[in-house]
Amino acid sequence: MPTAFREWPWFLQALFYLGLTIVLVLVGFFVPGLPLSSVRSELETAQEQLKPLDTEVSNLRVYKQRRAELQSEMGALQKQLATLQTIVPEEKEADQFILMVQRAAATSGVSIRTLTAKAVAQKQYYYEMPFDIEADGPYYSVLDFFARLGRLSRIMNVGDLKLTAVPTGGGGSKFRLAPGTSVTGTFTITTFFTNPQEAPAAASGSAQAKR
Repeated sequence: MPTAFREWPWFLQALFYLGLTIVLVLVGFFVPGLPLSSVRSELETAQEQLKPLDTEVSNLRVYKQRRAELQSEMGALQKQLATLQTIVPEEKEADQFILMVQRAAATSGVSIRTLTAKAVAQKQYYYEMPFDIEADGPYYSVLDFFARLGRLSRIMNVGDLKLTAVPTGGGGSKFRLAPGTSVTGTFTITTFFTNPQEAPAAASGSAQAKR
């Protein structure tokens, strides 16, 4: 005999409610026009739109990482360029170079008698700026002077070195020699720069510094 719903066993009532809930949810999702169906459709549309955005974000992450690497490389290259510009500057900076040489000589106890600028020589990627120098001093002071030149921040070459011993008492010298002076000589110091606009200004000329 049919019985009232309330007389059903509790587990049958629970199963009935559970089944009814599932049916209502399915109806809400799949029957057109109902709110749940509209939400489901919007969700699917949003997911489809999200897929290309996820792909684009993934690509952008790669570019972001590469950008950080490029910035790091650029920073290292800028530091390297700054170091190279100190060693081989763009401008000839002749005055600063002459002061560097004179300070090295004074610190070593060497007297620079003449310093003559020679013609600038053009090379493929740089310019050579040579100076003829006449100097004298104690032998070990002259050695220390050349050692100090090698430690200067600006790169340079020393060539055409001619040293002679000073006679006892300094006879025959056209300069007043300091006590202990044992050698005198001439040599050429060549430094370098890279800016071609600076070359004509140093192409000729003879500037002497006497002491």
